[in-house]
Amino acid sequence: MVLLAQIALFFFLIAGTGILLEYSYRILMVLSVIVSIIIINKHEKAGYKLTWIFLILLFPLFGGILYIVLNIWSNPKKLRMALFKNIHDSREAFYLPGNRLDELVQTYPEYKTHAHYLQECAGFPVYGNTRQEYFPSGESYYYRVLEEMEKAQKYIFLEFFIIKEGLMLNSIMTILERKAAAGLDIRIMYDDMGCFFTLPSNFQKTLKLKGIKTFVFNKFRPIVSSLQNNRDHRKIISVDGKVAFTGGLNIGDEYINAVERFGHWKDSAIMIEGDAAWSLTLIFLQMWNLGFKEKDNYAQFYPHRDNLIEYTAEGVAEGYEEWGYVQPYGDTPIDKENVGEHVYIQIINQAKKYVYINTPYLVCDDNLLSALTLAAKSGVDVRIITPHRWDKWIVAITSRSYYRRLIQAGVKVYEYTSGFNHGKTFVADDNIATVGTTNLDFRSLYLHFECGVLIYSSKTIAAVKEDFLGTLPASQLITLKDCSRNAVQRVIQDALRVFAPLM
Repeated sequence: MVLLAQIALFFFLIAGTGILLEYSYRILMVLSVIVSIIIINKHEKAGYKLTWIFLILLFPLFGGILYIVLNIWSNPKKLRMALFKNIHDSREAFYLPGNRLDELVQTYPEYKTHAHYLQECAGFPVYGNTRQEYFPSGESYYYRVLEEMEKAQKYIFLEFFIIKEGLMLNSIMTILERKAAAGLDIRIMYDDMGCFFTLPSNFQKTLKLKGIKTFVFNKFRPIVSSLQNNRDHRKIISVDGKVAFTGGLNIGDEYINAVERFGHWKDSAIMIEGDAAWSLTLIFLQMWNLGFKEKDNYAQFYPHRDNLIEYTAEGVAEGYEEWGYVQPYGDTPIDKENVGEHVYIQIINQAKKYVYINTPYLVCDDNLLSALTLAAKSGVDVRIITPHRWDKWIVAITSRSYYRRLIQAGVKVYEYTSGFNHGKTFVADDNIATVGTTNLDFRSLYLHFECGVLIYSSKTIAAVKEDFLGTLPASQLITLKDCSRNAVQRVIQDALRVFAPLM
């Protein structure tokens, strides 16, 4: 209601001063022109620039000042400086398990560009001595999470976009409360907007009484600001820095199919055990320390080598895959380095045989579209599975507007007909894969805090591929005929694509 009041007041002031008074009208027009010039010269995605220029053309009086209110007044400088400091302070800690970049490049020179970019530019090192387990469903992930939490001896860290009350949360909380009572360091970080309607207002106080530390990221404030767009979309669980999980699953009963929402919920996640788990732990701590004046000493959470098991090809526990090279990574909208997008584009551009993609949304800019269509035109088998039953109908209509161009280029697009496909996976050529939180849409790629795990030459890659191929029989291949549109549908889809960066 406060937000609506601000918007109403904004338009009332414009109507009272901008239209009725000649000088105000001219000032606002000049302001819109100046703002348009600023937008064109900003280091931002072309899609965002196009959307804002279109809005200013559509509303020449309101557009310029609206951009100022949403962007300039938001003042993310304080958040940016705090995050950069946390990244700087934790940089050396990432290398406590050692530096494996040269070893990877010497053994597999074809991965040099992937690994070099993530380590030397984005700041996320390569790790060996790590084994992985891929989860093709929320149910398998859920039981493994409970099992690993029970083993915790020092700390358990959780970071999620959405946390919902129900069976899954209750099972996790039972363990966390018991571990907190035993003196372990238990921390839960969740996004305020993501949990706005899913948690009671006293949830944070309740956790505090149980000895569980909490940080609510980017608390919602009824002020018109672009900062409300920057949400923490990551999903991370770290147990003692030795075991870590990430993937598409939040904490909610639909993710483990304990309740039905949009049919069967198809999702994916990965567990990493060994050196690389430390990286996801640090990615969590970088965000956690944004909420507190007293900063953690990152190195104190490192599980030292004398406390670690040296994992080898022999003696791999049942249910695990042999370890390979692993590179966890994070993405932030604050630094303008689109890490998630670059990981995806590198996989697509360097594929020789195939690229298989799971994504719940398909609303991307020309860079990704060009990469996908060029790969298909070059003879690469490019396949994408999206949902047939959607959670957001506007995003569904917009996603389907991209199908025709992709299919005409040779990309095979499928829709998962058994329910909602929420997985975010890329796998290519039997030798590289990534599992994480980043959707193929503007919000995930450019506005949200995201994370993922890039895997090189591991048997886990075969598991990701097998899961994709196993999902195809439950999916419908979309044809050009399925993409046919009448005049009204064409106008609606074309209009929605203009505003795709805001979805």
